[in-house]
Amino acid sequence: MLYHLLYPLRDFFFAFNVFRYITFRAAYATVTALLISFVFGPRLIRWLTNYQIGQRIRSEVPPMHNDKAGTPTMGGILMIAAIVLPTLLWANLRNPYIQLVLVVTVWTGLIGFWDDYLSVIKKRDKGLVGRYKLLWQLMFGAALGVFLYINPLVDAGVTRTSVPFLKDLYIDWGVFYIPLVMLVITGTSNAVNLTDGLDGLAAGVAAFCFFAFAMLAYLSGHKVFAEYLNILYLEGCGELTIYCMSVVGAALGFLWFNAHPASIFMGDTGSLALGGALGTIAVLLKRELLLVVIGGIFVAEAFSVILQVAFFRLRGRRIFKMAPLHHHFELKGWPESKVVVRFWIIAVLLALLSISTLKLQ
Repeated sequence: MLYHLLYPLRDFFFAFNVFRYITFRAAYATVTALLISFVFGPRLIRWLTNYQIGQRIRSEVPPMHNDKAGTPTMGGILMIAAIVLPTLLWANLRNPYIQLVLVVTVWTGLIGFWDDYLSVIKKRDKGLVGRYKLLWQLMFGAALGVFLYINPLVDAGVTRTSVPFLKDLYIDWGVFYIPLVMLVITGTSNAVNLTDGLDGLAAGVAAFCFFAFAMLAYLSGHKVFAEYLNILYLEGCGELTIYCMSVVGAALGFLWFNAHPASIFMGDTGSLALGGALGTIAVLLKRELLLVVIGGIFVAEAFSVILQVAFFRLRGRRIFKMAPLHHHFELKGWPESKVVVRFWIIAVLLALLSISTLKLQ
């Protein structure tokens, strides 16, 4: 909005020319997201507390989590606001990449909100039934895949995926592109949701992931840098840098209140929105395979659940003390804050490794 209002004034006052730079707008989108979180976070916590919208502790989690019962939840509302509003203010709203990722954020956030509403307010044990949640995610993934297939944002190779570490090598999914998008969107949404089990864990890891994708978006959308690094040039995708940095600011701002001991939880409203957006960014940037590295923590958390369930059904015993993976380390005696910080460190290393793949190509 500010971009559309102020950038045209550059002909009258040269200082407004600064709005053409993605780096400038991305920096201020980050600051705006932080300010929104800092200003409205305490108010939302008070409102949720007054209306007794608190976390319900499931029986499947370690007993040391019982004292978290009643902590205000559905804080994802704050995160979505701190993502969407700065993007609307600082991004080019005519850009199709921005339009798509905003739609995904709101849609997956609504799925999570409905799940939280049924669980916390309507007191249903498991909120939205799992198969219905999965159905809505798959339907949206299919709709996005079909839209991108029919209305490609690139001149050629809409169904291609970049292969990390390898020069000029792409996988062309052809007719399987739509199922791929469905898998990425649904898988990432649920992986982030599974990771959101410790104070600050999902928000902190997400901040590192989106920062890595912000760099990828900027470089992929800059023709000179893309040619120098020998990566796929995607015209217009640089605007996603602003969105990604809005998420970084929103995640850090939310972490201010979500750090241990948490004053608020994001709930499915936030985790599904973050996961859906992360998967969509990877699809739009043709980095679906690199997402496995950048979001390695999320992948490990989801994979631990799959392994635990499969091994129990086949062998009748468990691999981990408890799944997802963070609960396994808790039950091994690691304090919650130690698990979170160590997972953050791994997330930083994975983000750096992912960026290094650009130079190795």
